[in-house]
Amino acid sequence: MTATVSAAVRTTTADRVEGSSVDIAVELRGLSKVYRSGRNQVQALDRIDLGFPRHSFTCVVGASGCGKSTLLSIIAGLDQPTAGELSVNGTVGLMFQESALFPWLTAEQNIELPMKLRRVPKAERRTRVQQLLQLVRLEGFGSKRPHELSGGMRQRVALARALAQNADVLLMDEPFGALDAMTRDILHHELERIWQQTGATIIFVTHNVREAVRLGDRIVLLSSRPGRVVDNFDVHFARPRRIESPEVGSLSIAVTSRLRQEVARHGTDVPT
Repeated sequence: MTATVSAAVRTTTADRVEGSSVDIAVELRGLSKVYRSGRNQVQALDRIDLGFPRHSFTCVVGASGCGKSTLLSIIAGLDQPTAGELSVNGTVGLMFQESALFPWLTAEQNIELPMKLRRVPKAERRTRVQQLLQLVRLEGFGSKRPHELSGGMRQRVALARALAQNADVLLMDEPFGALDAMTRDILHHELERIWQQTGATIIFVTHNVREAVRLGDRIVLLSSRPGRVVDNFDVHFARPRRIESPEVGSLSIAVTSRLRQEVARHGTDVPT
């Protein structure tokens, strides 16, 4: 398959871009997105070239409105790019900032739902639900409905539901943004543990630069609209990390400084 500037190409495991590596879970080549409304148009993304290796943990940061969520929506197949190529090797799960659980379903039933939609046999679903509850450390809470759970527990259920899709690639759109600092810190440790245990590829969007440094192997910095890749930062220091550690603080300052240089040209907000 060859590149095109007039239409977008989406490929999956069974129909991959020629020459793409089996070690790459997601690959974007010249990806652009333009939203049109009558005579008006807004370019959200402009010629994004990115590769996400299998079992990598990449954090994407940038000013508000830089196209981070649009990027995830396109990878998830919820939106279509205007131009460029997208290769996704494996299944994709998506987790939002809000848990978006069905309030009339229990935690178990919310987790089970993606498997029911895939017509997984009932006995297999029940076994898998219990495995996922154990994975996110919610044993004994499966019969609770969302209003009976704390915010952090609801996000754990949402994470288990995303994993119930058997996702090879987990897209996370500011999943901890609405949580208090202590709960967020706990979930950082839990997510890191689950990532290492499952071998998933994670693409994690956040406004919080320290969170990005705490979690990621790599930080991708997007410019203000239109979103372009303007810098990459590799995070080399050992895990587990603490968000208040000097190493995290030092790299956070460097990333924020680079981001301030970019957003100063547009007058947009700088993430913390």
